[in-house]
Amino acid sequence: MTYCIGVKLDQGLVFLSDSRTNAGLDSIGTFRKMMIYERPGDRFMVMLTAGNLSISQQVREILQNERLAEGDGPPITIWNATMILGGQIGTESMRLFLVYSAGNFIEATKETCFFQIGESKYGKPVLDRMIHPGTPLDEAAKCVLVSMDSTLKSNLSVGLPLDLVVYQAGSLQSDQIVCIDEQNPYFRMIRETWGQRLREVFESLDAPEWNGEADALAPLVVPARRYERMKRITHPGERIV
Repeated sequence: MTYCIGVKLDQGLVFLSDSRTNAGLDSIGTFRKMMIYERPGDRFMVMLTAGNLSISQQVREILQNERLAEGDGPPITIWNATMILGGQIGTESMRLFLVYSAGNFIEATKETCFFQIGESKYGKPVLDRMIHPGTPLDEAAKCVLVSMDSTLKSNLSVGLPLDLVVYQAGSLQSDQIVCIDEQNPYFRMIRETWGQRLREVFESLDAPEWNGEADALAPLVVPARRYERMKRITHPGERIV
């Protein structure tokens, strides 16, 4: 399984991917799912792949040896696979795409400024709540790492090490590229602190108030016009209320 994230912000782009390819009881495999194409001063692009490992490897091999097809054939290009692709070329605007295996794609907008591929459901809530176009790059990097930690916690088929890239708009290069393993101090801090703070927030929430008294700040049981009170079925022979 895979979990990859691409985020487009006013300040730049953030990419994060795991490296788990399989996770059995006695067989755990890893493979890098991120590729960076950089020509300083000219262009900077990042590709994240998910799904079948052999297909990902074929796409990478094609791109490593990219060339125009001979004769009347179409060019071999980056658009022949399923992936997240983002970056910037020259003075053009930054762009971020989610490319499907069918060949079609969607582009990130201010309303939808991030894409996920792979095991996305566990890490999506924090992205939905925190990420918007105006989010600073460092805050976005922190957010995608929290998103990844939530996924790692809930799904063993996603695993370390991680690859993280932060790109500043207009720079056409990046020195903020890091591989994160289980010994990385910052990610260890994220894992420990996030879980602890979640517990603290959970414990700070009031317990349900069932009596519905007038002085209750947030009673659980209140009159509802849409539904009648549910009927409770007791043991045979007893009264139904």
